[in-house]
Amino acid sequence: MLSRAWLDIDLAAVVRNASKLADHSGVALLPMIKADAYGLGAVPVANALEALGPVAYGVATVEEGRELRDAGITREIIVFTPLLESDLPETAALSLTPTLGFPTEIESWKIYGSPYYLSVDTGMHRAGIPWREVASLSSVLKTSPPAGVFTHFHSPGLDDDTMSEQLARFDSALKHLPSIPAFIHTDSSAAIVRHNRSSVNAVRPGIFMYGVGSGDTAKFQPEPVVYMRGRIVEIRDVHTGDTVSYDATWTASRPSRIATVSLGYADGYPRNASNRGVAIVRGRTVSIAGRVTMDMTMLDVTDTGAETGDVATLIGDPRESGASIDVASVAKLAAMSPYELLTGLRNRIERIYK
Repeated sequence: MLSRAWLDIDLAAVVRNASKLADHSGVALLPMIKADAYGLGAVPVANALEALGPVAYGVATVEEGRELRDAGITREIIVFTPLLESDLPETAALSLTPTLGFPTEIESWKIYGSPYYLSVDTGMHRAGIPWREVASLSSVLKTSPPAGVFTHFHSPGLDDDTMSEQLARFDSALKHLPSIPAFIHTDSSAAIVRHNRSSVNAVRPGIFMYGVGSGDTAKFQPEPVVYMRGRIVEIRDVHTGDTVSYDATWTASRPSRIATVSLGYADGYPRNASNRGVAIVRGRTVSIAGRVTMDMTMLDVTDTGAETGDVATLIGDPRESGASIDVASVAKLAAMSPYELLTGLRNRIERIYK
C-alpha cells in the first residue's frame, strides 16, 4: 500500500453500531445516509446496512437519492429536505419519498399518486408544518393521507426538558390528524440513546452509526468507524530555535526530528488542530508541530525512530492508541462539530472499506 493518505472505514462497525440502536429501541431502523453517509460513502454504507433490513434510508437531496438508485438500492428512500416544485417530477421518477408540510406542497405532490411523509415542526423552526397549524391540514390530509409522520428534536444531546416539550407538541399534533399513518418517528441518534424502548415504530440513527456518541454521560457508546492515515514523506533534523510551518508558530525547544505527513486540511484534517493535535506513529503519541497546511502536516517524531514511509494515524481508535484521536475528540480540539468534521472529509483521499 503506497497511498499518500487514506481513510480506513470499518463497515462492520457501522452495522454493529446500527444494530445496537435497533436492539435498544426495539423498533425498525431508518438510517440517515445523507451527505454521502456523513462523508463515509453512501453506497458502501447502504450496502452494508442492507443486512439489517431497514425500512428506508434517509437522504437530503434528490441527487443523493439518484446516486443510491443508480447503485441498485431498491428500498424506500426518503428525502428529508423540503423540495421545490421543480424537483417533484424527478422525485417521482426515481420513486423517492418526499417530506411535505404545507397544503400547497401536498396538493402539488398529489398528482403523482406516490407516498409522502408529513413533516411536523415542533420547535426546530427549520422545515415542516408548525405543530400549532396541523389542524388546518385536515381537509387535504383526508384526500391525501401521508404514509408517515415525524418531527425532529433540536437539542437531543442536552440535559434539559426540551425533548419532552417537543414530544408533547408532537402528540398534540397527532390528535389533529384524520388518521394515524403507518410510520411515526422522532428520534435521531442522541434521542435514541437517551430514550428507552421506543414508543413509536421507527428511529432515525445518524452519527452514532458512524462512530460518534452523545457525550460521556450517554447510556452507551458506539464503536469507532473512521481512521485517517497518512504517509511520512520526509524527515528533517531541526536545531533549537528553528521554527516550523506558516507563521512560525512552533519553535523547537531542543534538537528535534520533524516528519512531514502528506495530508492536510484539503483532505479534511482540521487546520484548528495546529500545534494542539496529536497523531500515532509506531505506536507512540506524537504532537503536531506548527500549522496544519493544505496538503501537509508536520509531526514532532523525536526519539520515535520514525522513518520515511511510516504511517501516521491522525484520527482513529483511542482504545488502541491511548490518545484522544477519535472523531469527537479531534472535533472538540478543533472547536468544531463532529458532524462538520466527518462531512468535511474530502474525496481527495482514498477510502478503504473493511
